[in-house]
Amino acid sequence: MMAQLLNFAQSQIALFLRQNFHFPTPQQIPQQPFPFREPIKHLLIGSPKAVTSTIHYLQVIGYASVGDWSPLQPTGNPDEVMSILSRQISIQ
Repeated sequence: MMAQLLNFAQSQIALFLRQNFHFPTPQQIPQQPFPFREPIKHLLIGSPKAVTSTIHYLQVIGYASVGDWSPLQPTGNPDEVMSILSRQISIQ
């Protein structure tokens, strides 16, 4: 059951990404020695359990390792924390 749920979630994420973003295939990527890279940050805010669970889920589906996220930080709201993931992405 869990494996089916994970496969379904992965297929839905892939479908969403294909429909909403253009990710070039390897044949479409120009052979530039230094492609332009731009920073992007992902921010999770919620209860410690929800943020930790999401971080672990993103590792399970291969998006980001648990160690890539910042430690949980309080937001100032009761029972609410945040964690940040910073990445460099290639821009065409």
